[in-house]
Amino acid sequence: MMKRREKFLLCLSWGSGLLICGAVGTLLVFLLARGGPVFGKELFFDSTPPMDALLGLKPVWNGIWPAVMGTFFLLSLTLAFAALPGIGCGVFLACYATPKQKYRLGLAVDLLAGIPSIVMGLFGFVLIVYLRRTVLPNGTTCLLLSSFCLALLVLPSLVVGTRTALETLPRYISLTAAALGFSHGQTVWRLLLPAAGQGILGGLMLALGRAAEDTAVIMLTGVVANAGLPSGLTSKFEALPFRIYYTAAQYATQRELDLGFGAALALLLLSGSLLLCAWGFQRGLERRWRGVR
Repeated sequence: MMKRREKFLLCLSWGSGLLICGAVGTLLVFLLARGGPVFGKELFFDSTPPMDALLGLKPVWNGIWPAVMGTFFLLSLTLAFAALPGIGCGVFLACYATPKQKYRLGLAVDLLAGIPSIVMGLFGFVLIVYLRRTVLPNGTTCLLLSSFCLALLVLPSLVVGTRTALETLPRYISLTAAALGFSHGQTVWRLLLPAAGQGILGGLMLALGRAAEDTAVIMLTGVVANAGLPSGLTSKFEALPFRIYYTAAQYATQRELDLGFGAALALLLLSGSLLLCAWGFQRGLERRWRGVR
């Protein structure tokens, strides 16, 4: 009986792994087949000379370059808003909070994680309407507002990722540090955070991944079609997820639809690049923590 159960669990594990690999592989093959043929200079810059587009000398109307740069600035601002409070809250819950504080603050984080993205977009829209009636008469939806709302949306991923990474560390690290005379703050800063770097960066990548693909929030807080390169924090902007959504809803020819698949492939490559950067940064943290030069 036990052998049958073990075989069943083994088959289930292998089957689940193969299913996930098959789904990811099918998605990649499909995107490469549809978006690969159009993935090139024309997709990004259309008829605009690449150097003029990169330097901002000439606008790009039909290429995705403004959407790429808009997505980059959007993710950078979202990270700037969410990284410090998200990681700090996770450290507090894992290392400093009392059981009552863990329960109350953890409940608040869970409630925030359950908010749909469209509700967060409505919150941002109502917020700017309120500010226009009070302290910002000229305020409008913009890149800054979209980044702030996305930061609130992905904040629970950072908190949970940081807390889980710290709480799953071996107990002997803290005990050894205490025996050597380390203070609690020194233990957290010098030992626990570097040791949990991989898990923290995993939560960070999860948060950025959700911010990169979300469309509902930015639709209500500042993204538009054909906005060009972002001219400032209070300007309208373009983004890859909205460009993909707009193309899928408004395409008139097969060529335009293929360009939408090319934009989806570009978004996937952008997410992969962020993952590679995080992996390299994590390796550097791990080597530093282990004392390897």
